[in-house]
Amino acid sequence: MTQWLIEVDPPSTRGAGPTFGWDDGYEISVGVEAGEVVVAANREGLISLARHLLTLAQEGVSPGAHVHLTAGQEIDSSSDLILERH
Repeated sequence: MTQWLIEVDPPSTRGAGPTFGWDDGYEISVGVEAGEVVVAANREGLISLARHLLTLAQEGVSPGAHVHLTAGQEIDSSSDLILERH
């Protein structure tokens, strides 16, 4: 089995919230097909999404912290996608 190491920046202690970065060349699309939400991405996009989710999962990240993926900018979609800590 291949082992992966994904580096995640620790949450800010200055109240600025977590920071999110993207791997070069990432591509992500979000759509609805037959009543199902489909998130499709290349390797760099999937790794970037994994890093965003791991960043939100860290100790010290407050509920409500989120990353907002804007349609036509970060993602190929007609709708924005928000990943939020609950």
